Amino acid sequence: MRVVLPMRAALAMLVAAAALTACGGGGGGGGGGLPLAMAPTPAASGDEPIVASSSVAGQCAAPRTGVDPDTGAAFPDQLGTLAAEKRWVRGWIDETYLWFDEVPTTLAAGDYATPTTYFNVLKTPKLTAAGRAKDRFHFTQDTAAYRALSQNGVGVGYGAELAFLSASPPRDVRVAYTEPGSPAAQAAIVRGTRLIEIDGVDLVSGTDTATLNAGLAPAREGEAHNFKLRAPDGSERTLTLTAARITRTPVQNVKTIATASGPVGYLLFNDHLATAEAPLVAAVNQLKSAGIADLVIDMRYNGGGLLDIASELASMVSSGAATTGAVFERLQFNNKNPFNLAPSQATLPFHATSRGFSVPAGQALPRLGLSRVTVLAGPDTCSASESVVNGLRGIGVTVNLVGGTTCGKPYGFFPQDNCGTTYFAIQFQGLNQQGFGDYSDGFAPACVVADDFGHALGDPAEARLAAALALRSGGACPAPVSSNKEEMALRKAEAAGQPYLVRSPARESRLLARP
Repeated sequence: MRVVLPMRAALAMLVAAAALTACGGGGGGGGGGLPLAMAPTPAASGDEPIVASSSVAGQCAAPRTGVDPDTGAAFPDQLGTLAAEKRWVRGWIDETYLWFDEVPTTLAAGDYATPTTYFNVLKTPKLTAAGRAKDRFHFTQDTAAYRALSQNGVGVGYGAELAFLSASPPRDVRVAYTEPGSPAAQAAIVRGTRLIEIDGVDLVSGTDTATLNAGLAPAREGEAHNFKLRAPDGSERTLTLTAARITRTPVQNVKTIATASGPVGYLLFNDHLATAEAPLVAAVNQLKSAGIADLVIDMRYNGGGLLDIASELASMVSSGAATTGAVFERLQFNNKNPFNLAPSQATLPFHATSRGFSVPAGQALPRLGLSRVTVLAGPDTCSASESVVNGLRGIGVTVNLVGGTTCGKPYGFFPQDNCGTTYFAIQFQGLNQQGFGDYSDGFAPACVVADDFGHALGDPAEARLAAALALRSGGACPAPVSSNKEEMALRKAEAAGQPYLVRSPARESRLLARP
């Protein structure tokens, strides 16, 4: 039930669509599962000349006042116009967008009411080999909300991540996991719990989407709603949940699983947040002390985040001998080299020391020295999470994927604020040590295993983890243990790359601080 506040409108669209269509599936993959806006038909002729973004930066229709917490200085905003903000958007796209030369030239700023609706259409119309939109990831977010989420993982909600297994009637909305200490966790709501009613409205087939959305996405801290829930064992109960400020716990459930051939480490990693640095270091130290023979990283719900965190994790999985001097990810920009980077500046190494996010900078990172690792993945595994896979494969580490095909986002942003809105336009493609970065349709798993909402994450009997353990011991994927209707539908949706989490696009990113 936790949906980050800026996604409220998107969630409304999803719930409304569920009531109006017969299509199944969830939303949110890479920020592209839901439409950002309905665009008017663009003008047939070109717009006014493109100007340098720097010449109109900070010319705002509603200037901010006070101090910018990112710089400690006053906001640079000056009184301007929406037209000036749109000119900034067009200039920024022309200068930095990876596919700037594929943006249609017939899009006129005057046809769009706001800078954000204009930005939403300023992208390539081309498709991937699988027929999906090449750019499914273009988005904007309120700057203050983005800062709170990306740096601290803070949002308003109940502390339960929801999976929309079916968004159209009969809807199937379940809890994927909960945040420790959150209202949902305190109410003993567990993974697999199904939502039946919200404030007396039937969620499965009801048409009062306004009430459903208000309960799913509370607008403010302290807001309370009544829920009827069905636990995985079939028991039902009704309870009231009150929205609170939720601080995400990106690393959970670090444990060691005993097997006949030695202990196997497991960790659930949900977000590449700045706050993930310390718990990842602690997790690796714990697993190293346990003498693990193999590692399973559960990133099935990890949409990405900070690329530096991905580099640190990959370094800790591997060894100094394998990573020293190697490229974790090389950033490939458009041919204008918009940030004027030398090749060395556009190369991210495997970090050997902490970056200072939540561990003092410069501390040597622990190493597991593994030559293989298993990643539990699916269509909600995106961006920086895929960088971990691609980066390790680039230095010869065997990475076995178990679950579903990943989202397919080898691209990243330098988020840019202008007038209180942060713009995310694809600006680079990430390549590994071997120069590979062409996975816009995702990484396919070695073992296709549908998500198992009947078991807790980290339970050796959970289908994906059980398959990973079987693959490790026997070298082959186990046969599916069930063919019930729900599992078959979920397997089909995952095979088509349909994500089912609804979350802020900022959580499905490959992010770097701007040079």
